[in-house]
Amino acid sequence: MSLLSRLFGKKEIIRKREGNPDVYNLPSENERMNWAMEKARLTLHYFKECLENPKDTQQYFSIKARIEDKTKTEHIWLMDPSFDNKGNIYGTIGNAPIDVKNVTINEKIGITFEDVSDWMIIEDGRLIGGYTIRAIRDGLTGSALQNLDDSLGGMIVDEGEDYFLPNHDTPEGAILALEEAYDNDDIEKVLSYKHFDKEAEFMLKKTVEIEIDEDLITKTSEVLKLSFIQNIKENGMPKFKGLKRAFKRQMVSDKHYIITEICRYPDGGTSIQKLNTYKVGNQWKVLGLED
Repeated sequence: MSLLSRLFGKKEIIRKREGNPDVYNLPSENERMNWAMEKARLTLHYFKECLENPKDTQQYFSIKARIEDKTKTEHIWLMDPSFDNKGNIYGTIGNAPIDVKNVTINEKIGITFEDVSDWMIIEDGRLIGGYTIRAIRDGLTGSALQNLDDSLGGMIVDEGEDYFLPNHDTPEGAILALEEAYDNDDIEKVLSYKHFDKEAEFMLKKTVEIEIDEDLITKTSEVLKLSFIQNIKENGMPKFKGLKRAFKRQMVSDKHYIITEICRYPDGGTSIQKLNTYKVGNQWKVLGLED
C-alpha cells in the first residue's frame, strides 16, 4: 500500500470504501483543522524551496489540495508536485476521490495557492509539515491513535519543525525574527519586535488592584524596557541558531495569541516556552513569557 493510500485524509466519522483504505475527515469547522490548513499555507514557501533543492535526507514530497465539485468539497493528496513560475501548483491525484466526481485517480491537475490545505515531506523518517495529519492525531487516543500510527508505516511524528517567515506578519514569525535578532546581537531589531507598553498593560492587569491609566502604563513600560536592556548587557543575548522549532497557538483574541514554542536541540533535548504575542496595528509583537 502506498504512503498516500495510508495517509488519504481523516474524518472523525470513519467511512469505508471498496478496495481502498478507510478515510477520516475532521469537520471543516474544527479549530485544529482550520489552523492546520492555515499553517500549511503560511509555510508553503519552505516546501517549495525543498522541492526545488531537496536535501539528501528528504525522501518524499506531497501536497494536499482542496477540490470543489459544485456543492461538494474534498481534500486530496497529490503525488509528484511541482510549481510553475507563476506560483501555480501541479500534481497527480493520489487516491480515488469519494465526494467529488470532477477528478479521478492518477489525473494530473493544477491548483492555486488558495487551494492548498497541507503539504508534507519525509526527512530522515520524520514527518515535516503534515499539519492536517497532526490535527487528526491530536484528537485521537487509545486504540484509534495506535491504529493511525500503525498506518503511518513507522514514520516518526514528533513536534516537527515549522518554517514561518521571520517577520511581523504572524505571531510565530515575530518570535522567529526576534530570535534571529538575538543571534545577530542586533539590539535595535530586538527592540523593534518587542512592545513594552502592551507588556506593561498585561502585567499591571494581572498584578495590581488599583485603577490603571495611561501614565501608569507608560512608566511601567519604561521600567520594563530598561530592565530588559540591562539584563542583555549583563548576560548577553540568548542564542537560537541551530535549534529546530515548532509552534502551537492558543487564541485569546484576534489580536492576542499565546504561542507555545518547542525547541529541539542538536543533542536531542527539548525546551518549551510560552510567549504572549499581540498585534499592534498590522504588526505582531512579542511580549513577555506567559506564566
